[in-house]
Amino acid sequence: MSEKIETLLKESRTYQPSAKTKAAAHIQDYDTEYKKSIADPEAFWSGVAKELEWFTPWNKVLEWNYPFAKWFVGATCNISYNCLDRHVKNGRKNKVAVIWVGENDTERVFTYGQLYRQVNRCANALKKLGLKKGDRVTIYLPKVPEQIVAMLACARIGVIHSVVYSGFSAPALASRIQDAESHLVITADVGYDRGKVIPLKSVVDEALKTCPTVEHVIVVRRQKPEVSLAAPKEIDWYEWLKGESAECEAVKLDAEDPLYILYTSGTTGKPKGVVHVHGGYMVGTYITSKYVFDLKDDDVYFCVADPGWVTGHSYIVYGPLLNGATILTAEGKPDYPNPGRWWDLIERYGVSIFYTTPTAIRLLMRYGEDWPKKYDLSTLRILGSVGEPINPEAWEWFHRVTGGDKPIMDTWWQTETGSILITPLPTVPLKPGSATRPFLGIEADVVDREGNSLPANAGGFAVIKKPWPSMMRTIYKDPERYKTYWNTIPNCYTAGDVCHKDADGYMWFMGRADDVIKVAGNRLGTAEVESALVSHHAVAEAAVIGKPHKTVGESIKAFIILKQGEIESPALIQSIKDQVMKELGKIGVPSEIDIVQSLPKTRSGKIMRRVLKAKELGQDPGDISTIEE
Repeated sequence: MSEKIETLLKESRTYQPSAKTKAAAHIQDYDTEYKKSIADPEAFWSGVAKELEWFTPWNKVLEWNYPFAKWFVGATCNISYNCLDRHVKNGRKNKVAVIWVGENDTERVFTYGQLYRQVNRCANALKKLGLKKGDRVTIYLPKVPEQIVAMLACARIGVIHSVVYSGFSAPALASRIQDAESHLVITADVGYDRGKVIPLKSVVDEALKTCPTVEHVIVVRRQKPEVSLAAPKEIDWYEWLKGESAECEAVKLDAEDPLYILYTSGTTGKPKGVVHVHGGYMVGTYITSKYVFDLKDDDVYFCVADPGWVTGHSYIVYGPLLNGATILTAEGKPDYPNPGRWWDLIERYGVSIFYTTPTAIRLLMRYGEDWPKKYDLSTLRILGSVGEPINPEAWEWFHRVTGGDKPIMDTWWQTETGSILITPLPTVPLKPGSATRPFLGIEADVVDREGNSLPANAGGFAVIKKPWPSMMRTIYKDPERYKTYWNTIPNCYTAGDVCHKDADGYMWFMGRADDVIKVAGNRLGTAEVESALVSHHAVAEAAVIGKPHKTVGESIKAFIILKQGEIESPALIQSIKDQVMKELGKIGVPSEIDIVQSLPKTRSGKIMRRVLKAKELGQDPGDISTIEE
């Protein structure tokens, strides 16, 4: 597999940073700083932590009881305090924190002082409902400022937030509420997508039929006439905050107190609740935002993610606000009402840092270069890419249409890692398609299954060899599942990605080692999609694979065995797709469905998806000695 990829990338060009970029950068000499950080990682991370505010200092930087880590042991802090109070009292009170643009171009702006007051009101309202430290709140909102306010308000009083992407269907939402045992759900009446009204409140109503722990539902009402609410359980957001005090002291929390649970698809059915904590996560997101995007006080930073995913948590909400940045966030799609949507926002707000996904770049490529040419993109300084690996063609296009002189930070990380781990810094020479090298303090390698380092250009497993502050602490209620990340390859955190390093030590990611499918930057476990397929009355068995797709990274193809007596027809295929839509939402619906007589399985009954994939793509299936048939 790696040979094929390498031959494609042999001619890879190298882009040197401009003199202007070099002069401005926080980190001038990556090699020197990296060596220093790896020689004494604890001193490096401790130095970073000292740039933030702590209520009480730590007595130990790291306590490592493999595979469980504790960082800044004994310290107390609060991430919401560091995102807000620190700036309000240090001269940024009237600086713009968040600019939000709705799909219909409505604009809302919050200074740090205004955001601070709104978050405090929300925190007080949460307390009034009886929520206290350690309780869980599910946030199921479209991309509106209330999402950010609710997250920071929960953090402020030690309540654990679980943000669920508003594209998920009722069963998917219900399973996440049930696992977290949330007492409160914060939602909206509707979201907007390409001019369509997406009902959210009705999805919540459906989900709550099986969620007995939920005591209240807060609804942000966006539509007129307003949707009616059933008191006392359902409360209007604006009524809820009205009359609350704009002062609420941030709770002094242990550095290891949980900040949030974020559910990510696993390869084995049930979504995994990844747990991140206040202290280490704060340190990791703060410094990666600062160094990777070279954040300065006058920047306007635009990240296109949704806070429903980890990129939105780390690089819309926490990382940039910890740095006192001005954030632009916009509801809607990149090509609605036309393909100039994002370029227009960049021109209008003088965006200097733009963080997007390969999927979105490929979508915009389809519309050609005339669209970006219509806009003045000269304020852009740094570009970023996140999601699946960016293919060199999309990298070159993105680089060219934005002026040809802006460095692209191609970042690799995961929900589980909390912050960016492999990435260029603005002063590092770039190779289109490579995430380059590890961030400061991060020891990464490419190894075989036994954990031995591989030579240049040999494909193997991407691993991290030492703990880092923003790493997840556990899987909620399932520490055994957490251990598998550290036990798959001895003494390493295994990301589940296949990778190779070139002669310069640059890392080239080649996709997932397991069966997680990435559709438009979203990770979907095969098991979640398969269980949705099998929930259809006509389906006996199902297996799904990801197929390379020009726009969305991968498309889903399903192979299905029908129950006896069921007959294949276009109507049946559509009805199966509708079932997946109902269970998982649009994102999980296979674009192709093949009806088959049998599936390749091991003797223990496991479906061998890689064999299906190899056959589909005309590749060598490799070792098939364990196949039953």
